[in-house]
Amino acid sequence: DVLTLSATPIPRTLHMSLSGIRDISVISTPPSERLPVNTYVTEFSDSLVRDAIMREYNRGGQTFILYNRVESIYDFATKIKQIVPEVKVLVGHGQLPANILEQVVYDFYNGKADVLICTTIMENGIDIENANTLIVCDADRFGLSQLYQIRGRVGRGNKMAYAYFTYEYNKTLTEEAYKRLDAISEFTEFGSGFKLAMRDLEIRGSGNVLGAEQHGFLQKVGYDMYSKLLAQAVAEAKGEAYNETTETQMKVAIDAYIPEAYITESEQRMIAYKKISSIAKDEDRIEILQQFAENFGEVPKETQNLIDIAYVKNLAGKLKITEFYVSNNSAYLQFENKDDIMGNHILGETIFKFRNNCSLDLSDAPKIKFISTNTSNGNYQLLKDFVIYASNIKK
Repeated sequence: DVLTLSATPIPRTLHMSLSGIRDISVISTPPSERLPVNTYVTEFSDSLVRDAIMREYNRGGQTFILYNRVESIYDFATKIKQIVPEVKVLVGHGQLPANILEQVVYDFYNGKADVLICTTIMENGIDIENANTLIVCDADRFGLSQLYQIRGRVGRGNKMAYAYFTYEYNKTLTEEAYKRLDAISEFTEFGSGFKLAMRDLEIRGSGNVLGAEQHGFLQKVGYDMYSKLLAQAVAEAKGEAYNETTETQMKVAIDAYIPEAYITESEQRMIAYKKISSIAKDEDRIEILQQFAENFGEVPKETQNLIDIAYVKNLAGKLKITEFYVSNNSAYLQFENKDDIMGNHILGETIFKFRNNCSLDLSDAPKIKFISTNTSNGNYQLLKDFVIYASNIKK
């Protein structure tokens, strides 16, 4: 019933989509003839301001300067006029009467000024194709999504645009501010809003799904339990069965990862790992292999192993296996207690099927031990066959 459009979804919204509460689609095709915005992060200086404004002025363009302090914005405008006396400057901010602010924007739109010094009101839909240079003062004070929205005010035509995110001279940036500015300078290509939102999620955390902050219930139960309860609630809301599974440790001595050469962008790799971790059935495994082949080319052996292990891990968790261990010389499936083995007729039937290859160890750490094939790959295949056979009986 509701469609939400956002260039940079806030961390909570993005987390809700990744956890299944909301569906998400990404539109990454830019308007025709658009060019990426050249983005720079640097200390503020008079020479930088003059060079940036004059370059734009000399090619017949206009400049935005974002100065977000109303109490001193006119003093700042006077300083800009002294640095660049050749240009005409206008000032706009949210405390101006509506008719005056409208006239300021209208005059700038019609080319009656070369520079508009304004507060963050420029975020609200100002679309001026001739303004293709942006200078942001105290950029370290802004959020990552806000910086992205602000940068979107330039480069709205077919001219090369420039954005300068500045901070005070000799200022020591906080760790989070540094990460935000580093991200805005790194992601400049089209369609980078989703990538920036992912980075914002990393920096700030996901927030509380139903509240304003990350507090209360989430802090008391911990993130793992919170995610489990959230998954259960989502399944119930969708009318799906929620099957709680044991977290299985996969200790497998074979190469299983996504090579950087295969998926070069870190954000895409993170999304790929997320997809792999959600594999629940063989159809999911096959679908992901097909998607990867279509999007990135032939799937490397290491990535095939990772997808296969994620599938087996999910099956093992449903059988209450706590540890899936494979090395060259040893292989076993470990359980939390004896009842998880002895009280499960499915495992009993499967053990009988594999009776020539396995034995029971009902010590304090109960296991199903397997006769080693003397290779990691061979041992892995043996345990995998056991788990898949048991899972098929369960169906």
